Amino acid sequence: MIETYGFARAGLLGNPSDGYFGKTIAFSFRDFRARVVLYPSARLEIKLAKADLPVFENLDELYRTTRWRGYYGGIRIIQALVVRFVDYCRANAIELEDRNFTLEYESNIPQRLGLGGSSAIITAALRALSQYFHVEIPKPIQANLVLETETRELNVPAGLQDRVIQSYEGLVYMDFSRGIMELQGYGDYERLDPKLLPNVYLAYLSTLSEGTEVFHNDIRTRWNAGEPEVVKAMETWAAFAQRGRAALLAHDYAALDQLIDANFDLRASLYRIGGGNRQMVDTARGAGATANFAGSGGAIVGTFKDEAMFDALGRAMSAIGVSVIRPKVHGT
Repeated sequence: MIETYGFARAGLLGNPSDGYFGKTIAFSFRDFRARVVLYPSARLEIKLAKADLPVFENLDELYRTTRWRGYYGGIRIIQALVVRFVDYCRANAIELEDRNFTLEYESNIPQRLGLGGSSAIITAALRALSQYFHVEIPKPIQANLVLETETRELNVPAGLQDRVIQSYEGLVYMDFSRGIMELQGYGDYERLDPKLLPNVYLAYLSTLSEGTEVFHNDIRTRWNAGEPEVVKAMETWAAFAQRGRAALLAHDYAALDQLIDANFDLRASLYRIGGGNRQMVDTARGAGATANFAGSGGAIVGTFKDEAMFDALGRAMSAIGVSVIRPKVHGT
């Protein structure tokens, strides 16, 4: 039996420029994960997880669950991943043994909050398939395959950031500059020592979720049209990540704090931020912490100075129904 995992992630700086030849910094953390179990079987089967079962206690539960989780579970993304895996092996003349399997999955990553829930499931499944069929795939290509599972197979708009950090884990600086991407087919990915991070928190409330598609669709259209404001914003977000890398390496946490806040403020200048998301950010900053979207809304990430500030942050967030954790970053 093979058991593999994919972990939640938070974008610290540069998001959402990863899909637009930008630069980002992100980290993965162990508090939430997707788990895949794969074992030999007579027939090939992908087992339904609880989230995939169309069984509800009543109409109200169906409504609440659908509004929170959306209309799709993990079966479609795992099936799409298997197709991409087979395509990759055929394209690279890798012969797969005629061995059937059963694949099971489960995840406790809060859904539709931009924490990489779908890509974590795909990443864990790709690791399991690679082990089962003894196929070694370089990490940059793993990230590409996970992204292609969603973009090519399922037509879900997404960027590489989530898939890269979940493939590498820890703390990673990513450069997706056009010249680099066109030359090698993926970005330049630099592992940074996670111990360089100052005190970081993550706050989230699932009822704010709208799904990443809602955020990315509009910005893609505007970017494709060459709208100067959006193009300039992408360049600025990329610069934030580049300066953030330098700040981490220099232990210049005052500069890092300014960049984290500026990253969100730029987003807020381009988009109408929902009331719940704005309240989370304002509440965090009111407690003295920095705040930025961890993904596409519904969760925020930031820094705090000390335990007293974290306690104040927790109390303030609890008062508005928001959970706060100190994420267990890989490598710390």
